[in-house]
Amino acid sequence: MLQTAVSIAREAGDLLRVGFSQHKEITRKSSQVDLVTQYDGQAEKLITDRLRVAFPDHRIIGEEGAASDGDNPYIWYIDPLDGTVNYAHGFPVYSVSLALYRGDEPVLGVVYDPERDECFTAIRGGGGAVTRGQGAPRPLAVSPAVDLGDCLLGTGFPYDRRTSDLDNVAQTRAFLKTAQGVRRTGSAALDLCYVAAGRLDGFWEFKLKIWDVAASALMVMEAGGRVAFIDDGAPYTPRPVLNLFAANPLVHEQMWPVLQSV
Repeated sequence: MLQTAVSIAREAGDLLRVGFSQHKEITRKSSQVDLVTQYDGQAEKLITDRLRVAFPDHRIIGEEGAASDGDNPYIWYIDPLDGTVNYAHGFPVYSVSLALYRGDEPVLGVVYDPERDECFTAIRGGGGAVTRGQGAPRPLAVSPAVDLGDCLLGTGFPYDRRTSDLDNVAQTRAFLKTAQGVRRTGSAALDLCYVAAGRLDGFWEFKLKIWDVAASALMVMEAGGRVAFIDDGAPYTPRPVLNLFAANPLVHEQMWPVLQSV
């Protein structure tokens, strides 16, 4: 199943890479900053078509509306283009994300970065997460950081930030005062993969959807990190709306009081 998911993610990534330099038809969804292009839909159709052939009994939930009903416990969560605003502006940071769950339990995850030809994969309890690029697969391990003051963190901002008080501005200010640096890539899937790879020491974001993080949350956990809810500190499981933070265990404990202080 993992090999099939990797193949599908790479094929969708090839489609996006070709479209990256082409004219884009841009429309808006929930807000002025929530964009979608024709390539989001094309990539989602490609992914769902391939999954339905390979796993006809499995259910599918996709960001752009793809859905398969039924009572099969296996569910694919797909984000065909995570980082659409980047993509629409020609900023080369975006990804394809596929995750298979059995009920609320992750089974496997794939996140593919087309611009860098880097593919992150994980299987639950399968010996860890890995990244595959130009060379041999390399195991992922979260950062060994022990002090939040030495950490580089990633974050993002919700689509309704122009109208909602929960806009992540106060939390970002708090971490700018306590961490070494804060970065915003525009792809939560890649951010969490970077936590799994030790490139970011931690990550937090509000109002994510399950397809944003279904694969990459598994990467962090399989790489030795923790993923939990900002709301109550509970360990990650699928929810309709996800306010998440992730890091290695030591940094995770230090991020929690900062998030609760604002």
